[in-house]
Amino acid sequence: MAAWLALRAEPGLAIYAAVVMLLIGGAALRNVPGGAVVLVALGFLLAALRGYTLEAPVLSRDYYGPVMGRIVAVDANQAGAMRLTMDQVVLNRVAPHQTPAQVRVSLSGRQGFFDQTPGTVVRMTARLTPPNGPVEPGGFDFRRYAWFEQLGAVGNTANPVVDAMPTAAQDLFIDRLRMRMSGAIRDHIAGDAGGFVAAVLTGDRQGLSPAVNQWMRDTSLYHLVSISGVHMALLAAFVFALVRGVVALVPPVALRVSSKKLAALVALPVAAFYLALAGRDIATERAFITVAVSLIAVLLDRRAISLNTVALAATLVLVLRPEAVLNAGFQMSFAAVVGLVVMFDTLRLARARWPGLRRWRALGWLLLPMGVSLVAGLATGPYAAASFNRIAHYSLPANMLAEPAMSFLVMPAGILALILWPVGLGPAALWVAEQGTRWILWVAEVIAAWPYAVSAAVTPQPAVMPLLTLGAIWIVLWRGWGRWLGAPVVVLALTLWGATQRPALLISSDGAAVAVLGPEGRVFSKPRGAGYAASNWLLSDGEMVAQAEAFERPGFTRQDGRLVAEVGGQRILHLTTAAAVRAAADCGGADIVIAAHDLPPITGCRVFDRRALRDSGAVAGWPTAQGLRLESVAESSGQRLWIR
Repeated sequence: MAAWLALRAEPGLAIYAAVVMLLIGGAALRNVPGGAVVLVALGFLLAALRGYTLEAPVLSRDYYGPVMGRIVAVDANQAGAMRLTMDQVVLNRVAPHQTPAQVRVSLSGRQGFFDQTPGTVVRMTARLTPPNGPVEPGGFDFRRYAWFEQLGAVGNTANPVVDAMPTAAQDLFIDRLRMRMSGAIRDHIAGDAGGFVAAVLTGDRQGLSPAVNQWMRDTSLYHLVSISGVHMALLAAFVFALVRGVVALVPPVALRVSSKKLAALVALPVAAFYLALAGRDIATERAFITVAVSLIAVLLDRRAISLNTVALAATLVLVLRPEAVLNAGFQMSFAAVVGLVVMFDTLRLARARWPGLRRWRALGWLLLPMGVSLVAGLATGPYAAASFNRIAHYSLPANMLAEPAMSFLVMPAGILALILWPVGLGPAALWVAEQGTRWILWVAEVIAAWPYAVSAAVTPQPAVMPLLTLGAIWIVLWRGWGRWLGAPVVVLALTLWGATQRPALLISSDGAAVAVLGPEGRVFSKPRGAGYAASNWLLSDGEMVAQAEAFERPGFTRQDGRLVAEVGGQRILHLTTAAAVRAAADCGGADIVIAAHDLPPITGCRVFDRRALRDSGAVAGWPTAQGLRLESVAESSGQRLWIR
């Protein structure tokens, strides 16, 4: 699956025929190596099938004008602004067969003039663009993500959004229920605490302020508000225990019915409802499948939690959504689950080998939260650092303090609130959930303010995470001393990570930002411009500084809109004012000339103006013995379904 997604060119019929032959040949072998070949070939074909079946129109050019569509989802962007995802889209002077299946629009300015309920048809005047490519070669490709979400355009508007048609769609009933429940929760619990409880019970996170989101990220607690395996497991465990407790209170039933299997039968549809309510994104689907496999194992008298059930759950997730293999949430979730399964298996074997350990059971229960947090943190840490470029140094104390409140107050009380709501007792249970939530938010705020609470991590080179994963899987799955053969692979991966060479030159896709590596780190030609790309470049470098601060570093000489730097023995010229662009009749002594506007034809140097960057995308450069090696996003991405 990862191989198909990572290809730079769309495979032809010959490649697919070869993969089918490998599939048939592997099946004919009927042994372990043959089975491995079958799985690899099936993964390749499933990823291709998923990619082609989700094909939908993508906006071919920038658009500004009237937009009408039906709301299917409401959330918030990173800045906290409301964001609408709409289908049944109508765009002015865009043919229906060229109109995106879905668009996503961030709202700013004065709003509140429309019904935000999913199913409502709204209209607005908005600016839309096709999904953007990576901010640098090899970076996260939003176009690929958007393709698998059938998201054909993104944009924003500061104009008021108004209703065009009232809510009527029956297919969005569960989405409307989610929004009503979220609103009711936030009506009873004020502020960020209400937004937190609404997020964990319904998946609606728009009630959380940007400050709280930042605290949670800086303390590695964000997994508590993003519905995942923790929430699904707590829900299923609570329902499971509740049903078994009720059955135990009725002796005639307890003697005739397997309370364990009955509890699993009840917990399974409850978890399925929670999946539907939370929005069915990749993380929630992954969590549900993992819990469902465990509950079915109970029904079949198998171990509920084992490496086999984890492997089966991961396989089912990837069969349904092959693109999830590159999703950071998928990687982190299963890394954590595998780590915890190994930990509990090790403890179980230790108790069997040394019976005397049972005398220390009370101490073990006290140390268990620390062990769970430590193992989960170690398992997910590399993936979090590689994907988000952030390392939360105090994640262990933060999780030790916050997770008990989540497990014993927020989730149980929240579930009880939903059960008791029809009889008017929901608010009482919500009060209990609120107290646990306020404790979690206090922990996040306090620990996020500690010195050196968070630092940035350099984005690893492409080979690092596959090697790290391979070594870790070898250590986990192999039996005996041979498992430690995976350790050198892990060490090699970490060594390569530490030796990662960042680009010495970076050019944004619109030419508004140019950055070079100077003696003090990344330095920008301008204090503002292409802010999203600039912040990502700095994080990928392992720096947590603002663009304006990086602008003050030595590296560029600036005069009358002509910004000059030298990289790898080549002279870089960035033209930043209209006057400098108009005066550009030649290379000006530079080897590379960059501008956010169209330049007249210039020979004798490489030119990256608006016209050239529209085709190439962002550009990166590395010094070599032969000069500066340049690579563009277009060159690194190739030609795939999602690249138009």
